[in-house]
Amino acid sequence: MSAEREKKLVFLTARVHPGESPASFICQGVIDFLVSHHPVAQILRDHVIFKIVPMLNPDGVYLGNYRCSLMGFDLNRHWQDPSPWAHPTLHAVKQLIVQMNQDPRVSLEFYIDVHAHSTMLNGFMYGNVFEDEERVQRQAVFPRLLCQNAPDFSFSNTSFNRDVVKAGTGRRFLGGLLDDTSYCYTLEVSFYSYMTAGSTAPVPYTEETYMKLGRNVARTFLDYYKLNNFVKDNRPTPIQSSGVMSQTGNGVGRDTADREKEKSESFGH
Repeated sequence: MSAEREKKLVFLTARVHPGESPASFICQGVIDFLVSHHPVAQILRDHVIFKIVPMLNPDGVYLGNYRCSLMGFDLNRHWQDPSPWAHPTLHAVKQLIVQMNQDPRVSLEFYIDVHAHSTMLNGFMYGNVFEDEERVQRQAVFPRLLCQNAPDFSFSNTSFNRDVVKAGTGRRFLGGLLDDTSYCYTLEVSFYSYMTAGSTAPVPYTEETYMKLGRNVARTFLDYYKLNNFVKDNRPTPIQSSGVMSQTGNGVGRDTADREKEKSESFGH
């Protein structure tokens, strides 16, 4: 990408709620994939800047807290006015996001905050509500693409809301702060299991399947930004299901026919 061209930026955070450990495995999957030698990862690094904060609440994680920080705060309710003393990690990350948003060299297009859910199955997203119908439709594009790439992601469970109780969350606050070309999501994943299209029994999540969802999240940016033509022969090399990327696949790097087939099946999760 030329130095003169505005670069796209994706900002991802995890573990603001320390007890939601699946979020760390998803984040690990994203990171492992992006720094790998996989050709899709190389294309993404060439065209998109990824800023990743894998643990927003390290004190809470260290102490074994479920939801709060060392000082007893639910950090995901303090995005509007975080204190550098009481919420230092949140304060620093918010400052960085504001700085990136004001940088004319980059376009901050995504904020994704990764969580785990104690009652719902599958992976799914929460998004914001807008008055502009076109923006509403554009916001649904990424979850729909992720549904095609990840068999454990449910678009039918994905919802868009503006609950008052969520006003202090990263998704809600940054959704109001950033401009109308930016999209803010909460990515949720079940603590327990997922159902695939056509299945009758839930499949328990493992560390590996959480990381696979993370790899699929990263892979979906290739489709979102329509970078497939940069992949040799327009056929991405499949991603191995283990931590080491190789040439044998887990279904992430599907060819066009496979993705079109799954497109017709995925939305009924």
